[in-house]
Amino acid sequence: MSVHYTLNLRVFWPLVTGLCTAFVCLYHVLRGSGSSRAEPPDGADGGFPLLKISVLLLLGYILLRCRHAVRQRFLPGSPRLGDRSTFSPRHFQEPSLGILLESYYEHEVRLSPHVLGHSKAHVSRIVGELVRAGRARGSQGPIPGGTLALAFRGDFIQVGSAYEQHKIRRPDAFDVLVPLRLPPLVALEPQSLGAQPALAPAFHGCFVCALKAPPGTSGGHWLRDCKPFADGFCVDVRGRRHLSATLVLRWFQSHLQRSLATVRYSLEGRCRVTLTPGGLEQPPTLHILPCRTDYGCCRLSMAVRLIPAVHLGDGVFLVAPPPTSWPVGPLSELPGGLRADALWGVNTARQEQKLLGWLQERAPPGACYLKCLQLFKALRDLGARGLDPAAATQWGRILSSYVLKTTLLAVLLRERAPEQGWDEAHLSKRLEQLVRFLRDCLLRRQTLFHCVLGPGGAAVEVGPLPKVLREAAPVDLLAAFDGRARELAAARLLSTWRRLPQLLRAYGGPRYLARCPTPRSQRTQGFPKDEP
Repeated sequence: MSVHYTLNLRVFWPLVTGLCTAFVCLYHVLRGSGSSRAEPPDGADGGFPLLKISVLLLLGYILLRCRHAVRQRFLPGSPRLGDRSTFSPRHFQEPSLGILLESYYEHEVRLSPHVLGHSKAHVSRIVGELVRAGRARGSQGPIPGGTLALAFRGDFIQVGSAYEQHKIRRPDAFDVLVPLRLPPLVALEPQSLGAQPALAPAFHGCFVCALKAPPGTSGGHWLRDCKPFADGFCVDVRGRRHLSATLVLRWFQSHLQRSLATVRYSLEGRCRVTLTPGGLEQPPTLHILPCRTDYGCCRLSMAVRLIPAVHLGDGVFLVAPPPTSWPVGPLSELPGGLRADALWGVNTARQEQKLLGWLQERAPPGACYLKCLQLFKALRDLGARGLDPAAATQWGRILSSYVLKTTLLAVLLRERAPEQGWDEAHLSKRLEQLVRFLRDCLLRRQTLFHCVLGPGGAAVEVGPLPKVLREAAPVDLLAAFDGRARELAAARLLSTWRRLPQLLRAYGGPRYLARCPTPRSQRTQGFPKDEP
C-alpha cells in the first residue's frame, strides 16, 4: 500500500526558527572570536546589541506571519475586522464539516508513517529474537522434547491495524501471531460451531479441533503413542479428545517466560521488556520500552499481544483465546457436552489484507478508503466520551475496530463501482454512509457478516480457503448482543454523528476552530441528557 507523506507544520516551523537562531548565534560567536585579538575602542560595540535585536525581531515577525498563514489555510474567507457586523451570529461563518474533519485528522488522528515504521521495526526485532529463542529452547512442558513436543514454528505473523495502514493516534499497540508446530503424529480435524442452533450466537464464530490419526497410521497404535500429548494438551468433548485452547495458552505463556529469560540479558542495552500473562479473553502481552535508539522520536512504550496460533492452511489460523464478543461475566453453560476451554477462534488477517490490497489497487489516486476508516474509529472514540466505565466497555465491544473495518469492506463490496466517489471531496458523505449502514446493522435492518465467513462464501479476491471455512455457516458479528444494547449503540452512534461538528470543535484541532467556549461538563459536550 502506498503511504502519503505530508509536512508536519507543528514540527517544521519551530525547527526553522531554531535553525535560524542557531545560525545567528554561530555567526556572532565566530565574529567575536575573530575580533578578540584586537580590542575595540570605547563605544565601537554599540551596534552589536542593535544588530542582534533586529535579527531576533525579524525572526519573530517571520514566525508570526507563517503561523498566520497556517491558520488561514484552515479558515474560510472571513469579512474584514473593521466591520462591526463581523461578530454578529447572522454573518459569522462557521467552519464546514469537511474543514473540521481535515483539521481533526491532521492534529488528532493521523499517525506519522515515520514513527510507525520505526516502531514496527523495534517490534519485529524484539519479537523475532524471542521467537527464535523459543524455538531453539524446545518444549519444557508436560512432554519434555521428543516427537510429541509442542514447539514454536520459528516465525511470526504481524496482523492488525498497524500493518493494514489504518491505525490511529499512537503506534503503541500491535498484534503478532506466533504459529505453533504440532508433533508429526498429531493431526487435527477442525469443526465450525456456526451451524449449531442450540449454541449462543456469541460462539458461532468459534471452532473445535478434534485429534485424529495422520494418514497411513494405525488407529490402535496411534492412540497409545499419542496419549502423552493428549493428556497434556487435550480435553474430552463428546467422547473424543480435542485440543484445548486453555491448556495450549497456559503452556505458551510459560514457554514465553522461559524464552524471555534467555534473551533478556542481550536486550538490556536496547530496551526494557516485560511479559504480562493473559487470561480468558486476552493473550499474553509483551511490553517494550526502548532505552537506546537511533531515532529520538521513536522512544515509545509498546504493547505487543502475542497470540498462539495453529495453522489450518492457506494462511488461516486458529487462535487462543477465541476473540468472541460475549458479554462481560462468566460463560454460560454450553449445550451438547461442549467445553469452553476447547473453543478456538479463527484469524483470517491474511485474507483481509489481500482484500484491502485489492481495493487499494483498484482505487484511483486520492481515494480515501483508509482515511475514512480512521475517522470512523475516531468518531467511535468521541462517542465514548462521557460514558461510565461499564457503558464505555460495552460501547467498545459493540463498535470494535474489527466491526468498523468489516463495515467499510461490506460497503465497498456492495457497490458496483466502489472506485468512484471515494475521493477527498466526498469524505464527509462517505463517512455518513458508513455511520448509517452500521446503524442499520445494529437495528437489524441489515446484517453485518464476517468478511470471510459470510453468506455465499468469501470474495474471490481473498484467495483459496481451507475446506472447513468454505463449509462454515455465515457469522453475524453483532448477533451476540441483545436488542436493547444494539438500540442504545445505534442511537448514540447517530447522535454522535449529528453533533460531530460540536465535538470536533470541543476536542480536536487548533483552538482557532473552536468558535464557542469548551463546555465543562462531560454530559454537555455534545450529548443532551435525554439521549443515550
